[in-house]
Amino acid sequence: MPFLFIGAPLAIVMILNIFKWKNNKTAFWVALGISVFQMGLAGFDLYRCLSEETVIQSTFFGKLSVDTFSAVVLLIIGFIGLVATIVAMNTVESSRFSFGSVTIFLMMGMSGCVMVTDIFSLYVFIEVTAAASFLLIAIEKEKAGLEGAFKYYLTSALSATMMLIAIALIFMETGNTSFSAVAEYAAKCAGQYPPEFIAAIILFISALCIKSGVVPFHTWVPDAHSSAPSPVSVILAGIVIKVSGVYALIRIYRDVFLCDAQVGKALFILALASIIVGALGAMGQTDIKRMLAFSSVSQIGYIVLGVATGSYLGFIGAMMHFFNHATFKSLLFVDATAVAHETGTRDMTKMGGLSSRMPVTGASSVLGLLSMAGIPPLSGFWSKLIIVIAVWKVSAPLAIAALCSSVLTLGYFLILQRKVFFGKLAPGMEDVHECGGSMKFVEVLLSAVNVLAGILFPVLLVFLNGRGLL
Repeated sequence: MPFLFIGAPLAIVMILNIFKWKNNKTAFWVALGISVFQMGLAGFDLYRCLSEETVIQSTFFGKLSVDTFSAVVLLIIGFIGLVATIVAMNTVESSRFSFGSVTIFLMMGMSGCVMVTDIFSLYVFIEVTAAASFLLIAIEKEKAGLEGAFKYYLTSALSATMMLIAIALIFMETGNTSFSAVAEYAAKCAGQYPPEFIAAIILFISALCIKSGVVPFHTWVPDAHSSAPSPVSVILAGIVIKVSGVYALIRIYRDVFLCDAQVGKALFILALASIIVGALGAMGQTDIKRMLAFSSVSQIGYIVLGVATGSYLGFIGAMMHFFNHATFKSLLFVDATAVAHETGTRDMTKMGGLSSRMPVTGASSVLGLLSMAGIPPLSGFWSKLIIVIAVWKVSAPLAIAALCSSVLTLGYFLILQRKVFFGKLAPGMEDVHECGGSMKFVEVLLSAVNVLAGILFPVLLVFLNGRGLL
């Protein structure tokens, strides 16, 4: 039942905080259990949606709905939550109890974002996700984390204000906040919207672009990701900005504003700007986590580019890149965590030749970056290919620009590899060794997902085509 995605984590968080165990690692193990539970439940719902061609609904916590799209996202939330918790068990020394319980709360908020069917409930769960993210960024109470959390708080406050004003304007015009009722109103208007509704569209889309971290609303992303504890960076980049930003944007643009052409044109501009600015920003970084944060801005641009087409093929490509970005970006942040933990620095200018000391981390980073650059047969190639094809059907020059921008991704891939893993071993790095067993397990697991997803991708395309979905 859909309500279990919200009810189970909420009950567990309440129990954890009412009966605090002396062993603070208890919250870690509970978070691992909730992640596995969510993956199993999402996998079952995905099977039902595909086999029965149905939408699963519940009214226990208000009207909740799970379709194939949302079931995939729920599965990714559980998987990335599992990865982040394993990383935290190796890197978080203080605030272990808080990390575990807040992570469970964060997963609950994201699950709510995925399943709601009205814009006000979407706003509520986006704010729940933002509150949990804010706490995780600042959880170690260090200056950098507090500064990053404060910047995230300010941008979240701005986004929340814009969404609330938009919801009020929509309610004034439609008398309802459900996706279906607002979509029905938009269909009746047939593009001839009153000024209040136009203002609501602009405000809501802009608010979700802030949450997504697309240019020019991206400035909070490098600060939040680089200043957050390493496992928090994994979950922020891996899933949070995509659920509270990109997923919500897809739902609102497609299911509420019915792929409005003017909104699509604006999203094309923002997406292409994000791809280019994010890649150029990544090239100029020396902090490995800031480089990966800027690359997230660029990769989010590809997802938004697919969404902007307003076509079914574009949404398929965006959803596939959503999954791929969650896996390869989580892998790269895990690699960055391992490197920083073993070397004691995130400054790439002080590194070099680490592949000889950390072969598993070096090999997995190559796989992750090649997937991100769209090199076949890895998973990132297929999703980018579908997005480019979908964009080509709308605008050939725009598709060529997006394709050429992949060269920039290769550029910062080579910069990172040359500074961190290639060449001679840097002075002072003689005692560096490979990361611990559980971290190595996560690196191998995420690498395997990227490789297998790429190899099996043609099978998925045949399956979708056989069901008439392509």
